Amino acid sequence: MATQDYARWFRGSTPYISAHRGKTFVVHLPGEAIDNGNLANIIHDLALLHVLGAQLVVVHGARPQIEKALPDSTYHAHRRITDEAAMQIAAAVCGQIRTRVEAHFSTGLPNSPLHNVDIPVISGNFVIARPIGVVDGVDHLFTGQVRKIERGRVAAVLRNGGILLQSPIGYSPSGQAFNLPAEELAADFALQIGADKLIAFHDKPYIADEKGVRISTLVPGDLARNDQIPAHLADALNRAIRGGTPKAHLVSFSDDGALLAELFTAGGEGTQIMEQRSRTVRPATQADVAGIVEVIRPLEEAGVLLRRERDRLEQEIDHFLVAELDGIVVGCCAVYPSGSSGELACVAVHENYRSESGTGLGGELLTAAEQLAVKQGVVELFVLTTQARDWFLEQGFVDADIDNLPEEKQLLYNWQRNSKVMTKSLT
Repeated sequence: MATQDYARWFRGSTPYISAHRGKTFVVHLPGEAIDNGNLANIIHDLALLHVLGAQLVVVHGARPQIEKALPDSTYHAHRRITDEAAMQIAAAVCGQIRTRVEAHFSTGLPNSPLHNVDIPVISGNFVIARPIGVVDGVDHLFTGQVRKIERGRVAAVLRNGGILLQSPIGYSPSGQAFNLPAEELAADFALQIGADKLIAFHDKPYIADEKGVRISTLVPGDLARNDQIPAHLADALNRAIRGGTPKAHLVSFSDDGALLAELFTAGGEGTQIMEQRSRTVRPATQADVAGIVEVIRPLEEAGVLLRRERDRLEQEIDHFLVAELDGIVVGCCAVYPSGSSGELACVAVHENYRSESGTGLGGELLTAAEQLAVKQGVVELFVLTTQARDWFLEQGFVDADIDNLPEEKQLLYNWQRNSKVMTKSLT
């Protein structure tokens, strides 16, 4: 990556670094990822998230490792029937995996990303479990499900700067250990501790449409009908989202950097699952001024927009609408009514979002602005533009003369900028 490209990427990731700081992520690391050659890079990326202020619960799986140790296992649906001897072997396998993951988090060689980084990794009896019992006439023995997560102790670990590493094992109040499906355990953690995200590593880089094109966002209903991931993983992700977890992400455990690309770039690299696809276009508040400045500053420097001082933005904030994505202001516009006419101004979308296929953020802002203008009694919008004439033509604006502007706007017209005048009827 060239220096300029790296600098542009790093600057573009800044809003996400801020947005993720202090948030809680539950990460499902399946057994297949444990044996993948990219495991060390995944651990380094999780460590980076931790250093940047995210609070992490990592739930590791062990299905292929236990399968190797117990090749004659019996299953009902997707669950292994775990007898007493199998439970002992499963516990031993989980112990080996936990040790391996802890060792990766402890690597501090000079050429390692974790050099001089102290990350405490905490494991323990945070999960109270109960037996599944008899289902369809099949006794599941020591295969269990979550009864309760010790939320207070989990919160203490995260608050004190630790990463909680959880094996797919829980304990009953009598001290009996139970084998738990890791993806279900991750969903239970996300729900019971109120996580902001559930991140699931998978062997596929994303969910694709019938043409093989990546689908960046799905809703639970779409995921339930998709056959590209196992049904039990889809069920766990859907249960988390429908239970109140804001977002889930599917990312590849084979592709180096997939997690960072998904969380710190506009387009992402995996597939996210959320209850609603729609973005938020809403009236701006004083808290949005800094975000608006970040959006419009590059366009002001390029001469596309007139420069607005911050104090002017604060005074005129009631005229602004903002587009919000992932809690970050990524676009804005303003409507200034003047009788039956209204000026559409400061239409801007952050550069990292303009290039994403199908976002349509500018169009969403325009639609919201037109609706606002109509409520204010405006029957015709006008805009002054130097470099976006073609886009406004596509949105239904037509070329006009300076004489079509309100008189007070004609007096303020900047002949040096020589802006194009365009209008659009809202009747």
